[in-house]
Amino acid sequence: MTPLYDRSDHTLSRLYVDGRWVPAADGGTFDVLDPADGSLLARVANGTVQDAHAAVDAAAAAAAAWASLPPRERAEILMSAFALMCEHRDELAELIVRESGKSWADAQGEITYGAEFLRWFSEEAVRADGGLMVAPDGDKKIISILQPIGVSILITPWNFPAAMATRKIAPALAAGCTVVLKPASDTPLTALALAVLMERAGTPAGVVNVLPSRRSGQVAEAMLLHPAARKLSFTGSTEVGKSLLEIAARNVLDCSMELGGNAPFVVFEDADIGTAVEGAMIAKMRNGGASCIAANRFIVAASIASKFSRALADAMAALRVGHALDRSVQLGPMINARAVEDLATAVAASVASGSTVLATGTRTEGPGTFFPPTVLTDVSPDDPILHVELFGPVAPIVTFESDTQAIELANATPFGLAAYVYSGDLARALRTAERLDAGMIGINRGFISDPAAPFGGVKHSGLGREGGHEGLLEFLEPKYIAVEW
Repeated sequence: MTPLYDRSDHTLSRLYVDGRWVPAADGGTFDVLDPADGSLLARVANGTVQDAHAAVDAAAAAAAAWASLPPRERAEILMSAFALMCEHRDELAELIVRESGKSWADAQGEITYGAEFLRWFSEEAVRADGGLMVAPDGDKKIISILQPIGVSILITPWNFPAAMATRKIAPALAAGCTVVLKPASDTPLTALALAVLMERAGTPAGVVNVLPSRRSGQVAEAMLLHPAARKLSFTGSTEVGKSLLEIAARNVLDCSMELGGNAPFVVFEDADIGTAVEGAMIAKMRNGGASCIAANRFIVAASIASKFSRALADAMAALRVGHALDRSVQLGPMINARAVEDLATAVAASVASGSTVLATGTRTEGPGTFFPPTVLTDVSPDDPILHVELFGPVAPIVTFESDTQAIELANATPFGLAAYVYSGDLARALRTAERLDAGMIGINRGFISDPAAPFGGVKHSGLGREGGHEGLLEFLEPKYIAVEW
């Protein structure tokens, strides 16, 4: 098996534009560090506004030919990319571990999950169907067809550097769109490795372009205001998403926005506590808690709160923390020092307002941006820690006395991405799910992501859906043709 890249060359240190590996226009670079020990992984080309224009130009030049390619041929390229991603699973997982700090198991899981988007949308590529009907007054036929929306700007976060890229690239290419991917500057190496993979799969020059940059605001604005840009797909914080929406509005771009979350994890008194704790560890600790759908607030029936809290604290404290290249490690570092400081500040403020630290794991000595797994009890419903996206291994627990109170606590947020409900009564769980303000809900399970399902939220958690057939439609627009015969 030929490796995706050779660490001795410059493949993962440059921009990928129009099928070529090129330096930044001004020759600038930025450092990519291993968060577990602060060591230098690579110096990567720091894309400029000039590079952004060149990348969108390349995508625009390739757009017509890619859109006119038979859907089956686009599908076969995506299926080849799926096979390559599976073949290079360990190589890609190691890259993710090194630049993001996630555990080996989580990194391998991400590659498996990310590859499935390539397979799913290879199958969806041939399903961009339209319609035919007779006009109500009978004077014509109404034909509707779906066509590629056009050059798409994809902006992805650091926490899932492979899966967030494939979740956007795959439907865009399946629909017949060309793309420019701007990966997070903390984790650009995985995105660049995916560019190698897509090239090997047979993607023509200009169809996929990858533009790492520390000049995120300038580069994003330049791409969004380029006259050839027609679509923005963004995953990241609500704050940044709102800013991008304002820019995109100036160019009237179609926007898909997967934004912040504040997922409630509701445990009713009739839930099986062992099952609920097992699900809580998945929903909370996948990727070390750095997930937009991570359980952020544990809302537990008062009658079982003590038992549930103790069991969760024991499970959290037992996690093995360290550099995730040690495959026995279950929790790696936070992405950077700022993330550690934000968590520490939130926990300290919560304790100062009356919450109790029930248990913490062991913090690793030495270098690296680690934070110990932490469980907080006696949390007040108005504690600020319940109203921020923690994005780390901290689990605050608040109690409730009635179903109505549980739902009110769960919905007391401007966010509405995911929610989790544990109950031994399925009818009760389904009634609760209907009343929760969330785009996705897991009932008696802590893992809900699936390429075949529409992923997305309501309220301040975003616009549009990724995955499922809906994910393909995000990159297509209808055209109406009136015909008389």
